[in-house]
Amino acid sequence: MKFPTVTVVLVAAALVFVLWNQTAEQPEPINPDRFANLAANPVERSLVVDWVAAQVPELCQEAAGEGTDISECLDTSKQRSPACRRELYDRFPALISSQAMFRDLTISAMNCLVPRSGRVE
Repeated sequence: MKFPTVTVVLVAAALVFVLWNQTAEQPEPINPDRFANLAANPVERSLVVDWVAAQVPELCQEAAGEGTDISECLDTSKQRSPACRRELYDRFPALISSQAMFRDLTISAMNCLVPRSGRVE
């Protein structure tokens, strides 16, 4: 029987990648103050979308109400995330340099990631 050299090499490479990825430095959380003066200090669209994605647990809690299980909302949001990101990247410019554009981007991202029913409060 022949030794599976290719399989061993591929598995070893996968393990090295996983270990390297686990030891990589995690990015700092995004400070919302970064978005205060966009005219003087524009921000990348991807940074805004990442910030909104980090707010999903709070958005789910708000949408579901206090004391409600939000695991289904979180799962749905995770599944929708790639499609939402594609849609937002197609609709908005790469640099966000105005408060109006920031508002439109964040509202669109929130509505896409955590859609709400037609309930009016």
